[in-house]
Amino acid sequence: MAAAVKSCFVLIGYTIIVTGALFPGPLSDSEVFKNGPGALKSVLTDALQPHCSVAFFTDHGTLARKLYSLMDYLQDYLSVAVFEVAVDGQDANVTQTQLSRVVDEAQRLRQVSWCVTVVVVSDDPAFLAAFAERSLKGRLLVWSTRLLIVTRRPLPELHQLYKLLSMTNSMLLIFENISKYERCNIYNLLPYTSEEAQAFQIASWTPQAGLVLTTHLPLFPDKFSRFPHRPKLVAAGETYPGQTAEMADDPANPGQKRLMFKGPLGYSLEYMAKSMNFTYTYILDSDGTFSTLLNRVIWKEADIALGPFVISSKRTEVVDFPWPIHIGNSKILAGRGQPEVDPWGFLLPLSPLVWAAILTALLVLPVTVFLLSSSFSQETFSGSVWLKFILKYVRVLFQQDVSLSGDWWWQRVVLGVWMLMTLVLTRSYAGNLMSLLAVRHISQPYQTLHDVVEDSAAIMIWKAKTIYVNIFRSSNSGIFHEVGDLEDKGRVILKSHKELPSVLDTLVRRGDHIILDVDVSIFNLMSQDFSRTGRCDFYKSRASYFFFIYSLALQKNSPLTPGMSKRIMDLTEHGLYLYWSRYSGPNSTNCEFPPTKITINSSLSTSNLWGMFVVLVGGHVTGLLVLLMEIFSVHLKSHRHWCT
Repeated sequence: MAAAVKSCFVLIGYTIIVTGALFPGPLSDSEVFKNGPGALKSVLTDALQPHCSVAFFTDHGTLARKLYSLMDYLQDYLSVAVFEVAVDGQDANVTQTQLSRVVDEAQRLRQVSWCVTVVVVSDDPAFLAAFAERSLKGRLLVWSTRLLIVTRRPLPELHQLYKLLSMTNSMLLIFENISKYERCNIYNLLPYTSEEAQAFQIASWTPQAGLVLTTHLPLFPDKFSRFPHRPKLVAAGETYPGQTAEMADDPANPGQKRLMFKGPLGYSLEYMAKSMNFTYTYILDSDGTFSTLLNRVIWKEADIALGPFVISSKRTEVVDFPWPIHIGNSKILAGRGQPEVDPWGFLLPLSPLVWAAILTALLVLPVTVFLLSSSFSQETFSGSVWLKFILKYVRVLFQQDVSLSGDWWWQRVVLGVWMLMTLVLTRSYAGNLMSLLAVRHISQPYQTLHDVVEDSAAIMIWKAKTIYVNIFRSSNSGIFHEVGDLEDKGRVILKSHKELPSVLDTLVRRGDHIILDVDVSIFNLMSQDFSRTGRCDFYKSRASYFFFIYSLALQKNSPLTPGMSKRIMDLTEHGLYLYWSRYSGPNSTNCEFPPTKITINSSLSTSNLWGMFVVLVGGHVTGLLVLLMEIFSVHLKSHRHWCT
């Protein structure tokens, strides 16, 4: 073909058929791939679903015409696409470039497709190896992608396809009869087997019998859900609040010990190992950050990294994340203040609304009685008489004597109802006041990031090398930008998660340092401190920030992804991971909601009652000022009378 890549038509959803140097040999064009369309049709009939579509990649004109004979069969699917790749007689570097362009185009099509089946037809080992390398690197073969390799090469000559066949959802279709193509066998290769492992046959095809399954497995079996031969994997873990490492007995090697992690993620991995039938050994990282832990997977030193890690678009470029195991948010962790006496506690027995109602009644009742008395009596009432009505109701409130001579009967009824109400009110106030005088209030000043920013004495502790640190540093406006500026002002300390317990016991307990961390970590820090001290000295804020999705990390294109995603979904839907996170450690619930008030038995002192003395002194000062004003007023009147 003159053009390196030619596309006939492409729609959403497809099956891709890629062909390389196709069936070279002495056969004439009329004999090339004589039974190929029939075998492919049988396989596709069993493997494809109605909502899938079909696309072809070829570099052989005769083969392309043979493949077009399948178009009538594939017309019920959503679309058919054909690409041609010129490889015959080309330089190897040119072929790689052309193949890369084709795979990249196919990868873009895969992203908008419901389902994909890739069929590679070639007898050229170099082309097959190049396709295997490029398709894995270009993310064409993801878990929704099925791969069928069609060739005449015998199994021993296909060792370069071991990784491709074992670690992807792939099958191998080999034509046994070179001269007549009367028979072909379909093979599969299990994941995590040695390169010397033999592929097992799952089906055969002949023109007479058609497609016949030779095992209980279907075409494209789910070989990653449960491993039949129990492979041994490597997991990387780290200790932090809520997850500990210990040496436990190794059931596979009696008398020996192995490293194990105790915590929600350790329990989750143990559950998945039993369910998927694999064993594992741990690698312990101790640098106090998750960056090295993630690099273990990126550098393929470990198959699994516990984490948990925040799922981000940048990280998905280098690792795979199974189904999310947790959705967490960050909160403020700060030290609780010392029990303090509220000097204005004598106002607390009555709510502000009750105090307002009492003051309103002291104004409305005298005014009402004054107006009604003025209407029913022929006497002329002055302002001093109205003031006497007010003082009468105030005297009742303060439990002083009241004179009733000369009052109307309805005035006595109103005054009696007021006396009954004040009796209930004063008795209730006295009882509640005695209780409240024994209450100590525990301050929790930092409930939002604004509280931290506005307190110039507060210092924040960030967990090093985390996503929210980058968010603070890169924000250009809003509260996150204000928090980020605290680092330039020297009000931020970076610590690893292994250092958090020590700074919690010293700096945070002191009261002027706060930690911003994910809620699960805060929960574990508080429970561990209670187990050690027997006290709830810390609290978490009501406000939440940074809602992130967390998961384990796997190697890129890892075959563990679909099986683990299914198991993690089961764990989260049944609430097991949440249970392990919140109740796996001792004293896990003691400090979840620490009280903000406590009661004590002690004698009253001026520290309890100085608010009442302030009211007493203020009242006397006010009375003195009124007395001086009255004296001045009398003196002024007498002076005017003397002048006249």
